[in-house]
Amino acid sequence: MRSVYLDNGATSYPKAPGVGEAMANYITNIGCNIARGGYQQAYDAAGRVLEIREKLNSLVNGPGSRNVVFTPGATAGLNMLLKGLLRPGDKVLTSPMEHNAVLRPLEQLKKRGVTVELLPCTDRGELILEGLADRLTPDVRAVILCHGSNVSGTRFPIEQVGPLCRERGIFFLADAAQTLGAIPVDMTAMAIDGLAFPGHKGLLGPQGIGGLVITDALASELEPLLSGGTGSMSESLDMPPFLPDRLEAGTLNLPGIFGLGAALDYLEGEGEALRIREHKLAGHLWARLMELEEDGIRVLGSRDPSNRTGVVSIDFLKADNAEMAFRLEQEYGIQTRCGLHCAPLAHQTLGTFPQGAVRFSVGPFTTFEELDYVQDAVYRLLLE
Repeated sequence: MRSVYLDNGATSYPKAPGVGEAMANYITNIGCNIARGGYQQAYDAAGRVLEIREKLNSLVNGPGSRNVVFTPGATAGLNMLLKGLLRPGDKVLTSPMEHNAVLRPLEQLKKRGVTVELLPCTDRGELILEGLADRLTPDVRAVILCHGSNVSGTRFPIEQVGPLCRERGIFFLADAAQTLGAIPVDMTAMAIDGLAFPGHKGLLGPQGIGGLVITDALASELEPLLSGGTGSMSESLDMPPFLPDRLEAGTLNLPGIFGLGAALDYLEGEGEALRIREHKLAGHLWARLMELEEDGIRVLGSRDPSNRTGVVSIDFLKADNAEMAFRLEQEYGIQTRCGLHCAPLAHQTLGTFPQGAVRFSVGPFTTFEELDYVQDAVYRLLLE
């Protein structure tokens, strides 16, 4: 039986060419730490890490390479942003379409005296912009939104929200877990103060590495979530006041960083073509599944294919979603993600709580033939 991987929303597969080799080369032939050793090999490794920071900063049109902070992933970065910035008495605005990587830290912060308000969305998971400016009151400390929903595939208009926040002196934070690498992100144009991203999704790198890109204004307000050794200012018991050291306590995941660097090298040459291809693939899958709505499914998210990511989720109206996902894999080899996708409020908004949905998520290496095969498989299940 064939195997069709459509769980790129969880992690990309396959990875970019050269990722595994770069990680193995670091472990086998380099191996040393950076900012700790006074010898050439350590200096060379540090130079490569700096080069990777520069590539990431360029990718998002950020404020500078030193403003790129490596983290274990987007979840760690989001926790660093939220828990480092928000204090008792602060108010933060977010949406019900957020991942638990945002909602759970905010739930913890609510218990510490932070006020959390949800912005309204349509039943298709689209942010309602009308009235947003009136909600951006002087007592709002920050707004945090996803760039693209991991459940509905709907893109959020962060390019409109960010400037509104900037005009009012409100920090704007963006979760680019589902978009960076697949959809252009411009921190300057979008007025993003803090951007969290994983390396293992649209950037086609390995798991266990991600990052933040933050403005100097935000950095000056962030309290480090972790503290420890940085290889700099070792005489002080305080964390260094400068980036990236202030937010990078402990030994970095250098195998992961080197793997991510190989992915970025690949995307420098192929990224634009891959983004165009993935957008076409996502539109094709969305259109093919939309053809089956009258046969017993509901396609979630925006009806505008240009306003979507590579995620397409469906709700089987006359069958159990978990059973259908199981059968898609067992009988057709189609690998999906079923359930609540770590986003319960999103499913409540979309009307798929508690049953969840079946999520298909394409990547740049998916084929159009595979997506036609998916439509045929779903149709066959609906006929039974």
